[in-house]
Amino acid sequence: MAHIVVLGAGLGGTIQAYELKETVGPNDTITVISNKSYFQFTPSNPWAGVGWRKKKDLIIELEPVMRKRGIAFICDGAKKLIPQENKIILDSGKEVTYDYIVLATGPDLAFDEIEGFGPKGFTHSVCHVEHAEVSGDGWDAFCANPGPIVVGAVQGASCFGPAYEYAMTIDTDLRRRKVRDQVPMTFVTPEPYIGHLGLGGVGDTKGMLESIMRERSIRWITNAKVNRFEEGKVFVTEHDEDGKPKKEHELPFSYSMLLPAFRGIPALMGIDGLVNPRGFVIVDEFQRNPTFPNIFGIGVCIAIAPKEPTAVPTGVPKTGFMIESMVTATAHNIPLVMAGKEPQKLATWNALCLADFGDGGAAFLAMPQNPPRNVNWAASGKWVHWAKLGFEWYFMRKVRKGVSEPFYERMVMKMLKVNKLKN
Repeated sequence: MAHIVVLGAGLGGTIQAYELKETVGPNDTITVISNKSYFQFTPSNPWAGVGWRKKKDLIIELEPVMRKRGIAFICDGAKKLIPQENKIILDSGKEVTYDYIVLATGPDLAFDEIEGFGPKGFTHSVCHVEHAEVSGDGWDAFCANPGPIVVGAVQGASCFGPAYEYAMTIDTDLRRRKVRDQVPMTFVTPEPYIGHLGLGGVGDTKGMLESIMRERSIRWITNAKVNRFEEGKVFVTEHDEDGKPKKEHELPFSYSMLLPAFRGIPALMGIDGLVNPRGFVIVDEFQRNPTFPNIFGIGVCIAIAPKEPTAVPTGVPKTGFMIESMVTATAHNIPLVMAGKEPQKLATWNALCLADFGDGGAAFLAMPQNPPRNVNWAASGKWVHWAKLGFEWYFMRKVRKGVSEPFYERMVMKMLKVNKLKN
């Protein structure tokens, strides 16, 4: 009988527990540990950032769901993982031992790396539902007294889709309120070009997103490094393609939201052989850590090196399709390891993004994530908005019912079929 701990209960950790329940033996136990009592549907946070959603719409209390599935749930933060002793110390002082552990912690948000950055500084955030709801609660006040907006991502960021999504959602909401003409908007990003997305572009995301931003009168600064924020101002250095400073910008704003760089959580930071210098979990092709073979990692917390360097540092996104694949691979590999066998299941690191703009949207599919690819497709249209609404409904239902059916794979197969028919 083995005890398996899943640390984290987001898009990856929650579904990981469900899938493990189906693949391990009836006498094996699973415990989920999370510093939040609830699952939050992070992809809808941009909507919450303009008040289209409230926190209550995007969360599901996990203890009742886990209990029905026969999964133990502990709501407590992780203070320190001690892999040499197969235990984790929690914020409460409680110690939990394990035979196997899946690290699905998500990232620590590195707002502190830039002066004045983040919800405790001068900018808003949509990274957590709590951040997004605060932004949404203040949105009406901004719209009553509109001014310049700066939105985008800072150097080292790896998740660019929500930045584009939030910029376009803001634009849509402002036009509906008929105050868009009073709001100059600037998109700031470390990407070498609009639509790079940390992936070297997907299909013609460069041309598509540039065209959309021109239509919406959003100017942009690429190869941008943010130096600091002050009240109502952000100071940005634009670089050339060789990484040399090209131009200094002092951008005024009445409202600003930029995505931060990510790093590993403090409980994992500095553990030799487990994490890289940024605290991301090192895994092999089977999602297994090479130094500690009873530790697996999935989702945003794992280390993936960029395919190619950029003039200003950018990270690699880990989208839901990729995370779902990591979950399934891990759910099948752990029972093999428990039986004394070698892991066999490989995750397919593909990228799918549905970026809703409130009145339409953009979608891209990269299979595999890094070029050259077997599928390299991007499209835009009103259908993306409806697809995102369906995605939200389906995934929330999936978590609420405690089921582990493969959502992303089904969606991708349908998208490929439709695209083939169109061509």
